[in-house]
Amino acid sequence: MPQFINAKETLVTDAIDGLLLTSGGALTRLDGYPHIKVVCRTDWDKSRVALISGGGSGHEPAHAGFVGKGMLTAAVCGEVFASPSVDAVLAGILAVTGDAGCLLIVKNYTGDRLNFGLAAERARAFGLKVSMVIVDDDIALPDLPQPRGVAGTLFVHKIAGALAESGADLDAITAAAEEAIGAMASIGTSLDTCTVPGSTKEDRIAPGMAELGLGIHGEAGVQQVALKDAKHAMDMVLEKLAPMIGDGPHVALLNNLGSTTPLEMSVLAQELATAESATNITFIIGPAPMMTSLDMHGFSVSVLPVTADNQAHLEMPVNLPAWPGMVALGAADPRPLPDGLAPIKPIPSTHPKTRALLDRCCNLLIAAEGDLNTLDAKSGDGDTGSTLATAGRAMKSSLDRLPLADPTQLFRAVGEELSQTMGGSSGVILAIFFGAAGDACASGQPVPEALLAGLKRISEVGGASIGDRTMIDALEPALNALPKGIDAAAKAARAGADATARMGKAKAGRASYVPEENLIGHNDPGAEAVARLFEGLTEA
Repeated sequence: MPQFINAKETLVTDAIDGLLLTSGGALTRLDGYPHIKVVCRTDWDKSRVALISGGGSGHEPAHAGFVGKGMLTAAVCGEVFASPSVDAVLAGILAVTGDAGCLLIVKNYTGDRLNFGLAAERARAFGLKVSMVIVDDDIALPDLPQPRGVAGTLFVHKIAGALAESGADLDAITAAAEEAIGAMASIGTSLDTCTVPGSTKEDRIAPGMAELGLGIHGEAGVQQVALKDAKHAMDMVLEKLAPMIGDGPHVALLNNLGSTTPLEMSVLAQELATAESATNITFIIGPAPMMTSLDMHGFSVSVLPVTADNQAHLEMPVNLPAWPGMVALGAADPRPLPDGLAPIKPIPSTHPKTRALLDRCCNLLIAAEGDLNTLDAKSGDGDTGSTLATAGRAMKSSLDRLPLADPTQLFRAVGEELSQTMGGSSGVILAIFFGAAGDACASGQPVPEALLAGLKRISEVGGASIGDRTMIDALEPALNALPKGIDAAAKAARAGADATARMGKAKAGRASYVPEENLIGHNDPGAEAVARLFEGLTEA
């Protein structure tokens, strides 16, 4: 898989240099490249307890992204998914530790425990006060004798960081860190494994499946299950966490494992906030990428009871872009629409034949969703089918509210419905089309002529006409042929749609941004939708 890197050998040092160059002078590093990769605060004076964490790279922004006032003093970075060496950890300790001592925050992996532990022993031989805590928050594998340390580590960074910033001593900070570790729990799920630079990606998770409990280095989880939707994924995670969520308020850290889109993460946040099994989760950190696993398409949830003490520590602001902060969960209070924008509700009326026609049209658009998306991917962003299917589903649900017996009001109501539910340029165009058709009906024009009036209006507004490679190439000939019957209209629509595959460069619509060679041989998706609609009506 192509990646934006220079070379595997310089990946971590290149990334650290990028972080330093964009830190505004807040961060620096020890001069030990390539074997010693330690990121430090530039404002540190050794008068307070130092906090050091780290481990293998590939989990960014952890750990170097959390170096700053109120969190870590230094981060010791290894190669991708590899623990840093004893010398690297020792260099970090010696660089930032003064008389107040330092706390090492270590995730529970053998390499990290050994390298950080031996470095701590050597630092103590220099006369430094060094304490170490082991984070083991992963509950994915209940029989594991030494649970892994994952995103819950960030709770420790934040709580210990707030205490250190306020001047607490090493014993108090260590005790608070150990208390948090004992109370927290984490688990994640993913749709895919991660891509380690220079290695072949493991494809053990089949399409349509999700793996629950996989590790942040891509280690296999506890089970694979068929993915239904975001709610199902979140419910699986919360079910595992439920025994760890007791009485009283809790905070959830919603972590993006790497390549989950912000849109998906917001959906997951909504499911977390509204889940019946999570009523005691009253605070949230995220959603955000905080402890990732390269490009893993997944998320994790970490939970921690909120106490009077740790709430203040978790809420203390820090000037670190990677830390999203903790906020209280709360339902939004929607404001009413401005005057004039509230939807006008038509007076419903019945007409079985018209209802059956509209229902048939909606079903045809819904059935064509996948094919039209595939076709649109050749010339646009691959969503024409979804946009039309969304409109079809919304229209089906509103049939009982429409004035089916009054063509004038029906056209206007359909236009209003599409303007609210369809979105994109297609929604606007069709809303104009049906609104103009309704106006024409109101002036006494029969339905076929009214539809042509609607077509004329969208050509004027949108600027497209026959030959521009849009839906008009199928719609205009179909409406011109409609007085001769639906069969004639369907044939005309099909001929117009197929002609778009030979037109080459589009002159309107999103396809006009696409090179001509990408379009040849592919029907315009809007024109294809019109053709399928008319063809489907001939079969009714």
